Amino acid sequence: MQKSWKSLLVSPAVLGTILLVGNTAIAGETSPTSEVSEPNLVVTPEKKVGNNTQEQQIAQVTSVSQLSDVQPTDWAFQALQSLVERYGCIAGYPNSTYRGNRPLTRYEFAAGLNACLDRVNELVATATGELVTKEDLATLQKLQEEFSAELATLRGRVDTLEAKNAELEANQFSTTTKLTGQVVAVISDVLGGDDVNDVDVRDNNTTFGARSRIELNTSFTGKDTLFTRLQANNIQNPEIGTPEGSLFFAGDDGTTDVFIDALWYRFSPTESTEVIAIANAGAADDVTSTVNLFDGDGAFGALSTFGTRNPIYYQMDGAGLGVTQNFSDSLALSLAYLASSPNDPSDDNGLFNGGYGALAQLTFQPSDRFTVGLTYINAYNQELGTGSRRANPISFLQSELTPPADVTGEPEPVSVPFSNNSYGLQASFQFSDHLVLGGWVGYTNAKNLSTQGGTIDRGKLDIWNWAVTLGFPDLGTKGSLAGIIVGMEPKVTSSSIDQINEDEDTSYHIEAFYQYQVSDNITITPGVIWLTAPDHNNNNNDAIVGALRTTFSF
Repeated sequence: MQKSWKSLLVSPAVLGTILLVGNTAIAGETSPTSEVSEPNLVVTPEKKVGNNTQEQQIAQVTSVSQLSDVQPTDWAFQALQSLVERYGCIAGYPNSTYRGNRPLTRYEFAAGLNACLDRVNELVATATGELVTKEDLATLQKLQEEFSAELATLRGRVDTLEAKNAELEANQFSTTTKLTGQVVAVISDVLGGDDVNDVDVRDNNTTFGARSRIELNTSFTGKDTLFTRLQANNIQNPEIGTPEGSLFFAGDDGTTDVFIDALWYRFSPTESTEVIAIANAGAADDVTSTVNLFDGDGAFGALSTFGTRNPIYYQMDGAGLGVTQNFSDSLALSLAYLASSPNDPSDDNGLFNGGYGALAQLTFQPSDRFTVGLTYINAYNQELGTGSRRANPISFLQSELTPPADVTGEPEPVSVPFSNNSYGLQASFQFSDHLVLGGWVGYTNAKNLSTQGGTIDRGKLDIWNWAVTLGFPDLGTKGSLAGIIVGMEPKVTSSSIDQINEDEDTSYHIEAFYQYQVSDNITITPGVIWLTAPDHNNNNNDAIVGALRTTFSF
């Protein structure tokens, strides 16, 4: 038997079957020492085999010298050369290597043998049979008989795959669109506290709500994405007398009305440039990286609005355009403009006259483990969305100022426009596969652009926030995540507006959660948010908010 094998190995046709092995040759059995990247199956110039795309295949080898790791001193060099000249059935790896020492299984050998037989049949059918010698045919006959069982199994697998593929094509949702969905179910309550700004937080009851999303991911070229998302959300924040400690996944009105929550189109005009056009509900994470391991858009990661990302990012909201230019693998510049009411033609609205946020961010990633983001945002009539009441001056003045005495009927709320300039520094460093340190610091300079008929003074506010985050990926089980967030939510540290005093005290935001990966489609995340001196006021008792989030993805 050994002598028989030696004679088989030196036969050019047999040697061809050894190299005619591709990444679709087997289903479920591979050599433990095989490479991650598999070679292409032998193909004729007009035909492709298996699942290899046209981009993955290389041109037919016409000379052994095209294989960079094959030398004239190799024992199989003449056999390889003969196969190129007589059969033209050699293809290497995409990087023009042959990898002749790579082990192969019997199923791989059978797949190569089958491909070689097809090539011989082609040569015979095209009247080039004189290239096939009787010795080659005899050798192939022996191999065909010895590997008959493997060849039959291989053909059976191919027939099964073709049947399954036909069934999938007949029942697929769309040839261009992938349908995905997500449900975030939340039980929340105030676990501790007393009075905060004259609000008795003990009056809150345990609540249950859900955010449901259906997402349509469409691609027309394979390199672009049209994203459409439908959402219904009846989750509500507990009332604790301050914007601090708000839950990121909470909705606005607590209804289950379904609406288009996001609609955007992303494409790349060049290999290094990415453009996104947003029709509605755009946010900072759509146009740039927020450089935070815990930014999971409410479904994953942090529970709170503050813990999800640097609050200065919440000034980016609405419709507009974003462009990211990648100067290298480690340096990118993102520019974006989002308007909050671009479809409203009335006064103080529209694409350029209403509220907007304009962002510029330089993201530097010198390694896979370290990322830094430098951010600037110019905003008009936009708020930070979390922090103290005074750190959100538009809504604060609306609640504090009363309409003039001569106003009758239902008065319009007092609205004082503000212009903000915000600066942020975000960083994340992965010490190991199971430890990530991150954080940010944000500064906002806000000035009012109206005195509201002499009701308030013109002036400026200095607003600061910071956070340190610690993440523990794969803690307990693979895919799970534990997180700790300690920081100061937006606080007014200086004010030249008489009607808005600075926050004299400091409240700390302490958040901890554990995101347990139940399966590929289900996560359960219990967590707590502890606010010391809520609203940056030592007269307020500490408040503790608890939440249990379950996320279903499909």
